Parts: sequence; structure tokens; C-alpha cells
Amino acid sequence: WLEAQMHGPAVASIAVGRTVGVAPEADLYYIATHRGGNGSDYTYLADAIRRILAVNKTLPRERKIRVVSMSIGWGPEVEGYDELMAAVRRARAAGMLVVSTTLEGMYGLDLCGLGRAPLADPNTSASYELGAFWAQAFANAMWRDKFGEMLLVPMDSRTTASPLGDDEYVFYRTGGMSWAVPYVAGAYALAAQVDPAITPKQFWSLARETGQTIEINVDGEAVPLGPIIDPVALIDALKSR
Repeated sequence: WLEAQMHGPAVASIAVGRTVGVAPEADLYYIATHRGGNGSDYTYLADAIRRILAVNKTLPRERKIRVVSMSIGWGPEVEGYDELMAAVRRARAAGMLVVSTTLEGMYGLDLCGLGRAPLADPNTSASYELGAFWAQAFANAMWRDKFGEMLLVPMDSRTTASPLGDDEYVFYRTGGMSWAVPYVAGAYALAAQVDPAITPKQFWSLARETGQTIEINVDGEAVPLGPIIDPVALIDALKSR
């Protein structure tokens, strides 16, 4: 009953799009939800996760759902918080990686998105830079310290599916964490295709271990930025295990 909105097509295509996605051969199960009320009741997300768990029980072992991608965040102040976190724990117990912009939903692990000049080679780590929406905050030393603990993934300068038609695409010069979440989800799907026994924690550890670190200039100072996910190195490492 509503017109198509830009968010859903974009995040779905970043995860599994045939031409712009990270894991183009992965299956996608989209759970439509309605927030209800004033939008602050997050029980709808708990319902969505429980639906995913129910669907997963019907799937053959080799086609199980391995990752839940939610480009949204929440905190203890929202209605339905306890119910949502209980559903997240159930998904984790079923062996799924739950990726969102809320850290406690992701094993306490952290990620952030990177910037890139529009014409810079996306396949080269040296092309990446501070993400547009948080670049100014990086000048704060406390933020710099945090980034050594994060997994950094592409975010800005991305082409995604457009809501304007089945064959339409759109280029977004700047992105947000909504774009980083499905990238990680797609990377985990790739890893699971290579090693079906991989766990979320093993994936996160190997993604950081095989990631690249570059130097950027911040106010005349050379500052390390990394680890930046390297999908090729990650998959090669999995194949050699």
C-alpha cells in the first residue's frame, strides 16, 4: 500500500545482487514487517527473526539460513527490547550470524563503513578512506583508538538496485551503516559457501586477520586505518585451512 522505498532494494542488492552484490549466489529470504504504533515498538523485529527461524527448520541442511541482516539499531530504551534480544539469542544459538548496527546483537563485535572516491578502484585497499558521515569525528583520538578493534568494510560510493524499476540502478556517493551491514552479511554467506562449518566468531577473527591496514593523513599525521576486509584473502585463507 506504499510506494517503493530506497532502503530495501539497496540493502538487498548489496548483500546478494547479481551484479552489485557481495554474494550473488546466496539465497535471500525477505521478511516484510510493519512497525506499528509510533515506530518505537521493536517487537516486529522479534517476530521477523522468529519467522526466519521457523522457515529455517523447513530447509535442507545444505540450504540453511546462515546470516540475518538488519540495517537497524536499537537499545534498552525501545519497547520490545527484551523480546527482540531473546529472538537474537535464539538465532545465534541456531548458528546464525546476526548483523545489525547494534553491537550487542553481534557478539559484542564492531564494524564500520569506509569512504571511497567515486572513480577509485574498489578492489584496492589503498582506495579507501574515512567514511563521509564519521570522518570529522575521527579527528578525536578516542575514535582513532576504537578503529583498531573494528572490521572496516566498503560503504560510500556504491551502486545499488533502485526502487524505480526492475532494471534500474542508483549510485550513492555517501552511505551509512545500513550499507555496511549487508556487506558483512554477504561476506559471511561467501565464507559459509567455502566452509559450511564456519562459525560467526571464526569468520570475524579470520576477516580481521586477513584484512588490510593502510595509512591515511589526518591533519598532517600518518594514521593507520584497518583492518579493511579483503574478501579474496579471506576466501583464500578458508580454502587453505
